[in-house]
Amino acid sequence: MTYCVGLKLNAGLVLLSDTRTNAGLDNISTYRKMFFFEEPGERVIAIMTAGSLSVTQTTLGRLQEAIENPDADETTSIMKAGSMLQVASIIGETLHRTTSEIAEQTRDLNQQASASMIVAGQRRDGEMRLFLIYPQGNFIMATEDTPFLQIGEHKYGKPILDRVVTPETSLADAQKAVLLSMDSTLRSNLSVGMPLDLAVIARDDLRISQRRRILDGDPAFAAMSAAWSAALRESFGNVSL
Repeated sequence: MTYCVGLKLNAGLVLLSDTRTNAGLDNISTYRKMFFFEEPGERVIAIMTAGSLSVTQTTLGRLQEAIENPDADETTSIMKAGSMLQVASIIGETLHRTTSEIAEQTRDLNQQASASMIVAGQRRDGEMRLFLIYPQGNFIMATEDTPFLQIGEHKYGKPILDRVVTPETSLADAQKAVLLSMDSTLRSNLSVGMPLDLAVIARDDLRISQRRRILDGDPAFAAMSAAWSAALRESFGNVSL
Protein backbone atom coordinates (compact mmCIF):
# COMPACT_ATOMS: atom_id res chain seq x y z
CA MET A 1 0.00 0.00 0.00
CA THR A 2 1.08 3.63 0.22
CA TYR A 3 0.21 7.05 1.55
CA CYS A 4 0.27 10.23 -0.52
CA VAL A 5 -1.05 13.64 0.46
CA GLY A 6 -1.34 16.95 -1.37
CA LEU A 7 -2.21 20.40 -0.03
CA LYS A 8 -3.51 23.33 -2.10
CA LEU A 9 -2.84 26.58 -0.25
CA ASN A 10 -2.95 30.24 -1.16
CA ALA A 11 0.85 30.20 -1.21
CA GLY A 12 1.29 27.05 -3.29
CA LEU A 13 1.12 23.27 -3.39
CA VAL A 14 2.78 20.86 -0.94
CA LEU A 15 3.10 17.16 -1.80
CA LEU A 16 4.37 14.14 0.14
CA SER A 17 4.51 10.42 -0.66
CA ASP A 18 6.10 7.32 0.80
CA THR A 19 7.86 4.72 -1.36
CA ARG A 20 6.82 1.36 0.06
CA THR A 21 5.19 -1.27 -2.13
CA ASN A 22 4.32 -4.69 -0.79
CA ALA A 23 2.89 -7.79 -2.42
CA GLY A 24 2.76 -9.81 0.77
CA LEU A 25 4.64 -9.81 4.06
CA ASP A 26 7.79 -11.23 2.48
CA ASN A 27 7.84 -9.12 -0.69
CA ILE A 28 8.44 -5.48 0.23
CA SER A 29 10.05 -3.10 -2.26
CA THR A 30 10.76 0.58 -2.72
CA TYR A 31 9.28 2.42 -5.69
CA ARG A 32 9.03 6.13 -6.33
CA LYS A 33 5.41 7.31 -6.33
CA MET A 34 5.89 11.01 -7.10
CA PHE A 35 6.56 12.07 -10.69
CA PHE A 36 7.11 15.45 -12.34
CA PHE A 37 6.42 16.87 -15.78
CA GLU A 38 7.94 20.32 -16.02
CA GLU A 39 8.55 23.10 -18.52
CA PRO A 40 9.84 25.91 -16.29
CA GLY A 41 8.02 29.16 -16.90
CA GLU A 42 5.27 27.42 -18.85
CA ARG A 43 3.81 24.66 -16.68
CA VAL A 44 4.56 22.20 -13.91
CA ILE A 45 2.63 19.00 -13.21
CA ALA A 46 3.15 16.52 -10.38
CA ILE A 47 1.53 13.09 -10.15
CA MET A 48 1.43 10.85 -7.07
CA THR A 49 0.24 7.26 -7.37
CA ALA A 50 -1.31 4.57 -5.19
CA GLY A 51 -2.48 1.09 -6.08
CA SER A 52 -1.40 -1.54 -8.58
CA LEU A 53 2.13 -0.95 -9.87
CA SER A 54 1.24 -2.46 -13.23
CA VAL A 55 -1.58 0.07 -13.60
CA THR A 56 0.36 3.11 -12.41
CA GLN A 57 3.53 2.36 -14.36
CA THR A 58 1.63 1.60 -17.56
CA THR A 59 -0.42 4.78 -17.17
CA LEU A 60 2.67 6.91 -16.62
CA GLY A 61 4.38 5.24 -19.56
CA ARG A 62 1.43 6.04 -21.81
CA LEU A 63 1.35 9.65 -20.63
CA GLN A 64 5.08 10.01 -21.42
CA GLU A 65 4.62 8.34 -24.80
CA ALA A 66 1.85 10.80 -25.63
CA ILE A 67 4.11 13.72 -24.67
CA GLU A 68 6.88 12.47 -26.99
CA ASN A 69 4.53 11.81 -29.91
CA PRO A 70 5.28 14.36 -32.69
CA ASP A 71 1.56 14.52 -33.44
CA ALA A 72 0.62 15.32 -29.84
CA ASP A 73 -1.93 18.06 -29.30
CA GLU A 74 -3.87 19.56 -26.41
CA THR A 75 -6.27 16.61 -26.35
CA THR A 76 -3.57 13.94 -25.99
CA SER A 77 -0.57 15.47 -24.18
CA ILE A 78 -0.60 16.84 -20.66
CA MET A 79 2.24 19.18 -21.71
CA LYS A 80 0.05 20.78 -24.38
CA ALA A 81 -3.30 20.78 -22.61
CA GLY A 82 -4.87 24.22 -22.38
CA SER A 83 -5.75 23.98 -18.67
CA MET A 84 -5.12 21.87 -15.60
CA LEU A 85 -8.70 20.62 -15.95
CA GLN A 86 -7.75 19.22 -19.37
CA VAL A 87 -4.63 17.70 -17.81
CA ALA A 88 -6.78 15.91 -15.23
CA SER A 89 -9.13 14.69 -17.97
CA ILE A 90 -6.28 13.25 -20.06
CA ILE A 91 -4.79 11.50 -17.03
CA GLY A 92 -8.21 10.23 -15.94
CA GLU A 93 -8.98 8.81 -19.38
CA THR A 94 -5.56 7.13 -19.57
CA LEU A 95 -5.89 5.69 -16.07
CA HIS A 96 -9.39 4.35 -16.74
CA ARG A 97 -8.35 2.72 -20.03
CA THR A 98 -5.28 1.14 -18.44
CA THR A 99 -7.22 -0.06 -15.40
CA SER A 100 -9.90 -1.66 -17.58
CA GLU A 101 -7.38 -3.41 -19.82
CA ILE A 102 -5.28 -4.83 -16.98
CA ALA A 103 -8.36 -5.85 -14.99
CA GLU A 104 -9.59 -7.82 -18.00
CA GLN A 105 -6.19 -9.47 -18.48
CA THR A 106 -6.05 -10.59 -14.83
CA ARG A 107 -9.75 -11.40 -14.43
CA ASP A 108 -9.23 -15.18 -14.29
CA LEU A 109 -6.45 -14.81 -11.68
CA ASN A 110 -8.70 -13.14 -9.10
CA GLN A 111 -6.24 -10.26 -8.85
CA GLN A 112 -7.29 -6.69 -8.22
CA ALA A 113 -5.88 -4.13 -10.64
CA SER A 114 -6.77 -0.57 -9.78
CA ALA A 115 -5.03 2.64 -8.89
CA SER A 116 -5.72 6.23 -7.97
CA MET A 117 -3.66 9.38 -8.47
CA ILE A 118 -3.22 12.85 -7.07
CA VAL A 119 -2.44 15.42 -9.76
CA ALA A 120 -1.17 18.90 -8.88
CA GLY A 121 0.17 21.77 -10.88
CA GLN A 122 -0.21 25.08 -12.64
CA ARG A 123 0.17 26.38 -16.18
CA ARG A 124 1.12 29.90 -17.23
CA ASP A 125 -1.77 32.34 -16.78
CA GLY A 126 -3.77 29.61 -15.03
CA GLU A 127 -4.72 28.79 -11.46
CA MET A 128 -3.10 26.16 -9.27
CA ARG A 129 -5.08 22.95 -9.16
CA LEU A 130 -5.09 19.78 -7.07
CA PHE A 131 -7.10 16.72 -8.19
CA LEU A 132 -7.78 13.23 -6.90
CA ILE A 133 -8.34 10.90 -9.86
CA TYR A 134 -10.21 7.64 -9.27
CA PRO A 135 -9.63 4.32 -11.13
CA GLN A 136 -12.76 5.00 -13.20
CA GLY A 137 -11.17 8.20 -14.52
CA ASN A 138 -13.48 10.64 -12.72
CA PHE A 139 -11.97 13.13 -10.31
CA ILE A 140 -12.55 15.71 -7.60
CA MET A 141 -10.72 18.97 -6.84
CA ALA A 142 -9.34 20.42 -3.64
CA THR A 143 -11.34 23.46 -2.52
CA GLU A 144 -11.12 26.14 0.15
CA ASP A 145 -13.35 23.98 2.35
CA THR A 146 -11.17 20.90 1.78
CA PRO A 147 -7.67 22.12 0.85
CA PHE A 148 -6.03 18.68 0.96
CA LEU A 149 -6.44 15.34 -0.80
CA GLN A 150 -5.12 11.90 0.16
CA ILE A 151 -4.75 8.48 -1.44
CA GLY A 152 -3.72 5.15 0.01
CA GLU A 153 -3.67 4.60 3.77
CA HIS A 154 -5.08 8.02 4.56
CA LYS A 155 -7.07 7.52 7.75
CA TYR A 156 -4.17 7.70 10.20
CA GLY A 157 -2.81 10.98 8.89
CA LYS A 158 -6.10 12.79 8.35
CA PRO A 159 -6.86 14.12 11.88
CA ILE A 160 -3.93 16.53 12.04
CA LEU A 161 -4.72 17.86 8.56
CA ASP A 162 -8.36 18.42 9.54
CA ARG A 163 -7.28 20.38 12.61
CA VAL A 164 -4.46 22.59 11.33
CA VAL A 165 -4.57 23.02 7.54
CA THR A 166 -6.44 25.94 5.97
CA PRO A 167 -5.85 27.78 2.68
CA GLU A 168 -3.95 30.44 4.67
CA THR A 169 -1.44 27.92 6.08
CA SER A 170 2.12 28.88 5.14
CA LEU A 171 4.27 26.60 2.99
CA ALA A 172 6.61 26.02 5.95
CA ASP A 173 3.77 25.00 8.28
CA ALA A 174 2.22 22.92 5.52
CA GLN A 175 5.41 20.89 5.15
CA LYS A 176 5.38 20.30 8.90
CA ALA A 177 1.73 19.23 8.74
CA VAL A 178 2.18 16.69 5.95
CA LEU A 179 5.31 15.25 7.60
CA LEU A 180 3.50 14.80 10.91
CA SER A 181 0.57 13.30 9.01
CA MET A 182 2.99 10.82 7.46
CA ASP A 183 4.64 10.16 10.83
CA SER A 184 1.27 9.12 12.28
CA THR A 185 0.70 6.82 9.31
CA LEU A 186 4.16 5.25 9.57
CA ARG A 187 3.56 4.44 13.22
CA SER A 188 0.16 2.83 12.59
CA ASN A 189 0.56 0.98 9.29
CA LEU A 190 3.44 -1.25 8.22
CA SER A 191 2.44 -1.05 4.56
CA VAL A 192 3.68 2.56 4.47
CA GLY A 193 7.42 3.12 4.71
CA MET A 194 10.51 5.24 4.12
CA PRO A 195 12.03 6.90 2.17
CA LEU A 196 9.68 9.85 1.71
CA ASP A 197 9.48 12.27 -1.20
CA LEU A 198 8.53 15.88 -0.41
CA ALA A 199 7.91 18.61 -2.99
CA VAL A 200 6.73 22.22 -2.93
CA ILE A 201 5.38 24.21 -5.88
CA ALA A 202 5.08 27.88 -4.92
CA ARG A 203 2.26 29.86 -6.52
CA ASP A 204 3.21 31.15 -9.98
CA ASP A 205 6.70 29.60 -9.81
CA LEU A 206 5.78 27.24 -12.67
CA ARG A 207 8.51 24.84 -11.57
CA ILE A 208 9.35 22.55 -8.66
CA SER A 209 10.30 25.11 -6.01
CA GLN A 210 11.63 22.61 -3.46
CA ARG A 211 12.27 18.89 -3.62
CA ARG A 212 13.62 16.60 -0.91
CA ARG A 213 14.01 12.88 -0.28
CA ILE A 214 13.87 11.92 3.41
CA LEU A 215 15.73 8.71 4.16
CA ASP A 216 15.18 6.34 7.06
CA GLY A 217 17.01 7.75 10.07
CA ASP A 218 16.90 11.35 8.82
CA PRO A 219 17.80 13.39 11.95
CA ALA A 220 15.44 16.29 11.26
CA PHE A 221 12.46 14.00 10.65
CA ALA A 222 13.34 11.90 13.71
CA ALA A 223 13.55 15.03 15.88
CA MET A 224 10.19 16.27 14.58
CA SER A 225 8.60 12.88 15.29
CA ALA A 226 10.01 12.80 18.84
CA ALA A 227 8.90 16.37 19.55
CA TRP A 228 5.39 15.62 18.29
CA SER A 229 5.14 12.49 20.44
CA ALA A 230 6.30 14.42 23.51
CA ALA A 231 3.83 17.24 22.82
CA LEU A 232 0.96 14.78 22.46
CA ARG A 233 1.84 13.02 25.71
CA GLU A 234 2.06 16.33 27.55
CA SER A 235 -1.26 17.54 26.12
CA PHE A 236 -2.91 14.23 26.99
CA GLY A 237 -1.74 14.57 30.57
CA ASN A 238 -3.17 18.07 30.79
CA VAL A 239 -6.67 17.06 29.66
CA SER A 240 -9.18 16.53 32.46
CA LEU A 241 -12.17 14.20 32.40
